[in-house]
Amino acid sequence: MAKATAKPIAAKAAVKKAPAKSKATSSPNIEKVAEDVLTKLKTLNLEPQLQADIAWCLGSYRHDKNPAGLYEMAERAFGIFKAEQAKKTKGVTSKLVEEVEKALKSK
Repeated sequence: MAKATAKPIAAKAAVKKAPAKSKATSSPNIEKVAEDVLTKLKTLNLEPQLQADIAWCLGSYRHDKNPAGLYEMAERAFGIFKAEQAKKTKGVTSKLVEEVEKALKSK
């Protein structure tokens, strides 16, 4: 009796799925945007009250993870940056304005 030769079993190729991209990774993080806005406002010495409000909202967000205040402050900053951009204030880049706008749209 001849032994049957064992056929090698072809290993099934593992199908790898691309990791699902969450909405947060595709749009700017509101906390990062708020920090960038605060830095830019301080650099340009604009709106000291808004600077204080953003700093307070950042602390509040880090404590309770509720971004409502950050979105409100980002909206105020967006208006200020658009006005400064119209005046051609040096330092207010279109990239910064677009970043704030994207963060607001991701609400």
